[in-house]
Order: sequence, then C-alpha cells, then structure tokens
Amino acid sequence: MGDDPSDDSLLGAVAAGDKRALEVLMARHVAGVLALAQRMTGSADDADEVAQEAFLRVWKSAYRWQPEGTARFSTWLYRVVVNLCLDRRRKKSMLPLEDALEAVDMAPCGLDVLASREGSVLVAAALAELPPRQRAAVCLYYFAGKSAPEAAQVLSLSASAMESLLVRGRRALKKKLMGRGINKLGDVL
Repeated sequence: MGDDPSDDSLLGAVAAGDKRALEVLMARHVAGVLALAQRMTGSADDADEVAQEAFLRVWKSAYRWQPEGTARFSTWLYRVVVNLCLDRRRKKSMLPLEDALEAVDMAPCGLDVLASREGSVLVAAALAELPPRQRAAVCLYYFAGKSAPEAAQVLSLSASAMESLLVRGRRALKKKLMGRGINKLGDVL
C-alpha cells in the first residue's frame, strides 16, 4: 500500500476486506471523530460509541465509496458522526451535568485541572442548550477545526446558510456562557 496511502486508496482496500487499511483510516481520523462526538454528545462514553458506529459504517459502506466524488472521505465521515450524534440525542435524554462531574484531581496542578474542567463543563452545558443544527455547526467549525465550507458540506448547507448558522450559534453560545459567568467568548473559542 505504500508509505502514506490516500484515504481513497485505503477505502478501496477496506472495500476488498483489508482490515489493516481500516486500522490505518481509524488511526488517521479517530482523534477528530472522538473530539467532535464528545462535543456534540457531552459524554466521553457516548463519543466512544458514536466513533465505533461511524467506523463500523465505514467498514460496511466502503464498497460504495466513489473516489472521484464531490466529497472527501473526512467530510463524509464527519457527516456520519454528526448524524449519529443527532440521532443519539433524539433517542435518549442526557443526564444532568451535575451527575456527570468527576472528582477533583488533587495532583500538584489540581487547581489548573479543576479550572479547565469547570470551563469545559460550562461550555458543554452551554453547547447542550443550543439547537442541534447550531450546535453541530459550532462544534464542526470551532472544535473540530473544519473550515466553514467543509462544515457546510458536512451539514449539507450552502455557504451563506452555514455562515448564518455560525453567527446565530456563536451569538447564542455567547449569551449562554455570559449567563454562566464567562464574559469573553475568545476564552473558549
């Protein structure tokens, strides 16, 4: 397969039943998939399940991949992850964040860790209150590192619709964070 095969060539190998090619794809994309899924679901456990399901779909659907199609593999994969997260959110209610907090880390840098966790909890709570499409747009653009055009493609939106969704999502997130005592949106985005 060469030193650094493209996603398209790896998908061709996956379609032929090559488990090693799937492992390479997973290693290449799992960090981004997990980060996006955790931001969207608010739960590391749910994010793990979403990631597993997403890569299972890659395994099952690789034979249908069109290497010369309009979307890149990563765009399709992120679309699958967003849809799985939205489906999961519709199917089950989330636990209150108070129930999900972990014990404070008393390691030497415990205060820094606590401050970081509290910030993450505040952001997760604010994100959880956004409408699903705004949440997906904000997560893709700000936390998954997708450009606005890539995020628009993942969400099947026009560029102008994506920009509008991002503006509304950022404004709503800012309002919710300000209500939680975070006054500078730049601190979290």
